[in-house]
Amino acid sequence: MLATKDYIKIEDQYGAHNYKPLDVVLTRGSGVWVEDVEGKRYMDFLAAYSAVNQGHCHPRVVKALQEQGARLALTSRAFRNDQLPLLAQELCELTGYEMMLPMNSGAEAVETAIKAARKWGYKVKGVPKDKAEIIVCSGNFHGRTTTIVSFSTDEQYKDGFGPLTPGFVVIEYGNLEQLRRAINANTVAFLVEPIQGESGIIVPPEGFLREAARLCKAQQVLLIADEIQSGLGRTGKLFAYEHEQVKPAMVIIGKALSGGMYPVSAVVASQEILGVFKPGDHGSTYGGNPLACAIAREALRIIVEEKLPQRSAELGTYLIAKLQQIKSPHVESYRGKGLWVGIVLKKTAGGARRFCEALMARGILAKETHENVIRLAPPLIITKEEIDWALDHIAAVLTK
Repeated sequence: MLATKDYIKIEDQYGAHNYKPLDVVLTRGSGVWVEDVEGKRYMDFLAAYSAVNQGHCHPRVVKALQEQGARLALTSRAFRNDQLPLLAQELCELTGYEMMLPMNSGAEAVETAIKAARKWGYKVKGVPKDKAEIIVCSGNFHGRTTTIVSFSTDEQYKDGFGPLTPGFVVIEYGNLEQLRRAINANTVAFLVEPIQGESGIIVPPEGFLREAARLCKAQQVLLIADEIQSGLGRTGKLFAYEHEQVKPAMVIIGKALSGGMYPVSAVVASQEILGVFKPGDHGSTYGGNPLACAIAREALRIIVEEKLPQRSAELGTYLIAKLQQIKSPHVESYRGKGLWVGIVLKKTAGGARRFCEALMARGILAKETHENVIRLAPPLIITKEEIDWALDHIAAVLTK
């Protein structure tokens, strides 16, 4: 039987080194708990970057996977299937949009939104050919494709991957005046995370998204909300943009759309926007496949029926209040919304990685982001008692 060190050795030899994971090798999971190959249990405080909001291996999602997988998994979009129309209807009715376009990964959905915005700009707004501009924010993270990294402000994400894709204008996150100045006749969209995840759970100033929506509407610019991480209950609302009572022109959804069981993503928007796509303009062999759609339908029902956004709001308030009671010489601040919290460490703390490793030794899996932030994002099914258990260990690590 292979041990942890054996799996790590094999992966390091045969796998590309594009990640630096914690040295734990997981083999099973249930709810908020996962288990490694040697039988040690851990509480998952990352939830696969919010993909398992419903918890690991939720029985209802597993059942949907098994039943649909045994019946029909893939047709490609060359033919119709009986699951895609139902997912499209249910997702649109849930979100209040007229149309959806399904893909697989979050990055594919972002690419879909970019293509839709550009084509809408040319066909509807009347922007001259190849002059469309999309405004993005500093500190953004929308994926890893060549086009997406082209507008990242993290130099590592771009290093060695040029020539980069033009057509993007970067403003400071949360800066309304810069947004106002950046909009011009060729601007087709403003692509933004309502709360920035990879940058360290950064919440913009109160009213930023609301005023941004007003500016975009006045200037015939599409507001595109990337809710891949922040959506589907993570911040205490179904979508994070709801905290500011706005309705973006387009919403990008992924991760928890499948309950962590299978790659499923989607873009929702009006018929005017997604209607610019004609047969052959865009597509994906696996996008909208019946297995993905059956899983996503059940994952969405769980979010609604188990009231996961409400749980996140209530337990997130509790978690942040308890964290703020921890008097640590290493912590600069705590920030976040719902069950999505960043523990911001002082520069003197020696980086977040060592704290995540110390938490792992105590049976809690969390992840550092941008070197000095510990990200906490447990599955939304976590209980108050489980949070209390985790808090005892977090406090012990932060005060050491």
